[in-house]
Amino acid sequence: MLIQKANIEQDVLQGANILLTGGAGGIGFETARALSFLGANVIIADIDKKKGRYAEKIINQETNSKRVLFYYIDITNQTEINRLYKFVEKRYSFLDIIINNATITPVGAVDKTVIADWDKSYSVNLKAPVMLIQKFLPQMKAKNRGTIVFVSSSGASPYLGAYEVLKTAQVELCNTLTYELENSAINTFTISPGLVQTETAQKAIEIVSKNMNVSINDFYAMNKNFILDCESAGVGFALSVLKATDYNGQEIGAIQVLTEFGLVKPQIKTKPPAGITEKKQYLRNIIQTFEEQYSGWQSMNVFQKQWVLRDFKKTTGLSADQTLDKLKVIENNIESLQDITEELPFFGKLKEYWHRQLKLLQGFEKDKEKLKRNTQIILSWINDIENFLA
Repeated sequence: MLIQKANIEQDVLQGANILLTGGAGGIGFETARALSFLGANVIIADIDKKKGRYAEKIINQETNSKRVLFYYIDITNQTEINRLYKFVEKRYSFLDIIINNATITPVGAVDKTVIADWDKSYSVNLKAPVMLIQKFLPQMKAKNRGTIVFVSSSGASPYLGAYEVLKTAQVELCNTLTYELENSAINTFTISPGLVQTETAQKAIEIVSKNMNVSINDFYAMNKNFILDCESAGVGFALSVLKATDYNGQEIGAIQVLTEFGLVKPQIKTKPPAGITEKKQYLRNIIQTFEEQYSGWQSMNVFQKQWVLRDFKKTTGLSADQTLDKLKVIENNIESLQDITEELPFFGKLKEYWHRQLKLLQGFEKDKEKLKRNTQIILSWINDIENFLA
């Protein structure tokens, strides 16, 4: 098992009670396997009885335990959610973690997808997580502990509107919860599996690639650097709950988690390394850019400033003040910094934030000349980070 290669104690989640929706197959099944290996009690909540019972049997045999339990449920039904709550309360007393993994994937152009499919996607991909939160969050609040995980997607994609719109809505649901729970010890974050060749994804990609006039092989070739297998994505999901405090309020990816636990090596462009003088200049450029942004944020009105600073922390995991301080510490110690790779996660997050600003710019700026000019500016910020780390 891939999870065995992670440098962590096998029973690190011993005694934790986890509700995993959609855990009977695909990524959910592999998530349940990994969580069980880590010692957790896993409730697989799924509508597929055959797959659910099989998952329970196989995983329990594998771990020689009875940690995994299949619970048949239609999570779009409020009455069945109420019944699940009573079952969990009676058997497990308290639910430590909820992973909202269940999904359906309607495929088709926005104007061709029937409203019934939009409604069903809403029921599974958004309403169900809300109903689960409304039942289980009050108990988490009473005990002031717990973790709620949402599973997001990559964002707008052609012919996947009825899926993507509702999945990305989970990101904003997570953001809202984060703000409401910021004075508590309850963590909530969103994780994306990336492109995974599950049975569901394969069917969707066949339709999407056809509508895009691209062969399936070409589609996968175009995205080869972003593809994970089911086990890797599931292990990423499972390991993410171990860093719930660090990930609180963030939107992360399974590959990021795997990288942080040493199961995937970070990709670094191979080029002649910059000398210390060049590195100092690249770092000075990065600091100057961030100082200018920081200064601009301070001049915003209170609501704009609050939104920007929260968005920055959500993406990077650090406040703007902490980031500025860290940049200056690195600058002061650049001569003795033996291994730049130690700072890869920090600079990777800052780079991710600037990529996010670049994406927002493309949808916001309508003036072509300004768009071109500002795109080049942000790309230069990103290049400074890449050159510093080279």
